[in-house]
Amino acid sequence: MVDAKIRALVVDDERLARKDLTSMLADFPEIAVVGEAQDVPSAIKAIEAHHPDLIFLDIQMPGQTGFDLVEQIDFSGKIIFVTAFDEFALRAFEINALDYLMKPVSPDRLKKALTRLQPDEESKPTEYPPLQYEDRIFTTMGNKVQFLKVNSIVLIQAEGDYTYITCNNGQKGLVTKAMKEWEERLPEKQFCRVHRNAIINTDYIEDIEKWFNYSYRVLLKGIKEEVIISRRYAKKLKDMFG
Repeated sequence: MVDAKIRALVVDDERLARKDLTSMLADFPEIAVVGEAQDVPSAIKAIEAHHPDLIFLDIQMPGQTGFDLVEQIDFSGKIIFVTAFDEFALRAFEINALDYLMKPVSPDRLKKALTRLQPDEESKPTEYPPLQYEDRIFTTMGNKVQFLKVNSIVLIQAEGDYTYITCNNGQKGLVTKAMKEWEERLPEKQFCRVHRNAIINTDYIEDIEKWFNYSYRVLLKGIKEEVIISRRYAKKLKDMFG
């Protein structure tokens, strides 16, 4: 264990959650769990004592949150947030979290997160089959596994290496698919990337207005926020409408 490449600390206020995660990590020989903590004060002590390379960090804990811990420590390693709630995803990626795992954590999802610890490893480019507008895709959205109708998607926004989806019924959630995958798979007749952080379903366009520096802003049905169309993607959207 002492020769393991990556020293990990598990921080969660639920003892059973710590036990389950530690048990799953035992299947990864490159990981050594060097300690556990149940709240922010005990986590700070554990970090000072064990100097971990990686922290699995719960967000909602008694007294202080996982975000509070991040603000109180000088930590140069990697953080993987583990939580039962998806509404914290944006803030997690804003502080450069390596990943964001939803409870209950599955072994396959944990494996995927840990592969991101070695981004320099050579891997074959992934090829994604194209989607039709009437297709349904089986995916995890937030903490629910479901069949998602492609034609129900109104807006896709980048969230780190993942994406945040808004549907025509108001449903929203984090999806573990990258913008690149969506752009390659979605039907071009209905979906258009309008910004490096946004893909829209053109069937839901309500209005397009000129904006600053030759950019535009688009209003989508059922969505209050405006989406900016950058100069880079404006021509592509114009071409779609002839």
